[in-house]
Amino acid sequence: MQVSIACTDHNLKRGNGDHGKQSATSPNVVNQARAKFRTVAIIARSFGSFPPRHISLKESTGKHTGMKYRNLGKSGLRVSCLGLGTWVTFGGQITDEVAEQLMTIAYESGVNLFDTAEVYAGGRAEVILGNIIKKKCWRRSSMVITTKLYWGGKAETERGLSRKHIIEEIVRAMTYVINQGMAMYWGTSRWTAMEIMEAYSVARQFNLIPPVCEQAEYHLFQREKVEVQLPELYHKIGVGAMTWSPLACGIITGKYENGIPESSRASMKSYQWLKEKIVSEDGRKQQAKLKELNHIAEKLGCTLPQLAVAWCLRNEGVSSVLLGTSSPEQLTENLGAIQVLPKMTSHVVSEVDHILGNRPYSKKDYRS
Repeated sequence: MQVSIACTDHNLKRGNGDHGKQSATSPNVVNQARAKFRTVAIIARSFGSFPPRHISLKESTGKHTGMKYRNLGKSGLRVSCLGLGTWVTFGGQITDEVAEQLMTIAYESGVNLFDTAEVYAGGRAEVILGNIIKKKCWRRSSMVITTKLYWGGKAETERGLSRKHIIEEIVRAMTYVINQGMAMYWGTSRWTAMEIMEAYSVARQFNLIPPVCEQAEYHLFQREKVEVQLPELYHKIGVGAMTWSPLACGIITGKYENGIPESSRASMKSYQWLKEKIVSEDGRKQQAKLKELNHIAEKLGCTLPQLAVAWCLRNEGVSSVLLGTSSPEQLTENLGAIQVLPKMTSHVVSEVDHILGNRPYSKKDYRS
């Protein structure tokens, strides 16, 4: 199935990532590729504590791969706790051959969730994803594909969430898409809790289909939304969390520890925002904290990126963490976070919180 995420541009800056880019990719080619997918729809703004421990009862483990599977929110959809994202990489930083290698490693490791968007590489990411699935002859029913809507073509009528662009207005449009069999579920990305509740209320008022998840940024240095706002939505309306950027756009990998390499993403003009973030005062403080966190990783016998990904996975309220990688080696390393997860004890989490300057978690942070 495919998940469609409709995005809005609130609180976004033009030029951040691929979202401000357009492509000469033929609309017909892109539409034909999309037609190969069965969709799960997610309405998103763009890219975007946890429920009680009883959610772990809904988690299962792949016998042959060790991959863990969780429900997407309170829906019946089962997704791998680690997913593969295509932002920046597919149709951009990597070749189609490398993209196939990444998908093969992910799929054979038990990953069943693959994330893309209509704007990634001007539509090429979707095309590449579809071509690989067709070439590998993987059962379409064995995977979940999420895509996001908002940025489409250059014309005003080719972008946004209007009827002209996606058939109907937001909630009604997503209900239509699902009723037509093009999607199974829909969710949001970078929506506020208030906006998600409004969408839910509209769905209930007019007998439409409500969202099941919110796609949000979540990593060691970005915690509030996923740990404070989304648990409330989970318990009230069943909306789960699908998170992205567990390595903080590469900052947690340590690649920027001694400056910005010329070949890195932050050196590109379109990623000026990332460069500014790295060289800012907060960025320098984060680099210092990473050195301390690396000592914890060493004690656990893992790498810092594995620790960071496992830290995101430690809360069962996160249905899936999307990985963005540009090489098979990096993907294999990040997938290794599954083995680190059992080591994320309350003591280890407290150590991490202490280094980050955050207070430890307590039961009163969450509603049962």
